Amino acid sequence: MASENVIHLSEDNFETGVQDGLTLVDFWAEWCAPCLALAPVMDELADEYSEKLTVAKVDIDANPNIPAKFGIRGIPTVILFKDGQQLDMFVGNSPQKIREMVERAV
Repeated sequence: MASENVIHLSEDNFETGVQDGLTLVDFWAEWCAPCLALAPVMDELADEYSEKLTVAKVDIDANPNIPAKFGIRGIPTVILFKDGQQLDMFVGNSPQKIREMVERAV
């Protein structure tokens, strides 16, 4: 079950969606099994850090210009932004590595 704390960003609202505070963005696709396996972890992080962090998802098939802008070549890719600037990035499905990335920033 998807968390109500996860927002969905598109090419129309991406820039404003990552410009304030900490935002963890999950670049994913419906056909990507590792992406689907990572989804519950992203929901958990969104709920656990709701006061300190925004968790967002970008469907790369529906929004191809965003991953191209960041040079994303593999998914899942998770990028942590602070006030619109990229802080950190992780490629792959490793809940522990993604959690560590968040914990370093909050």
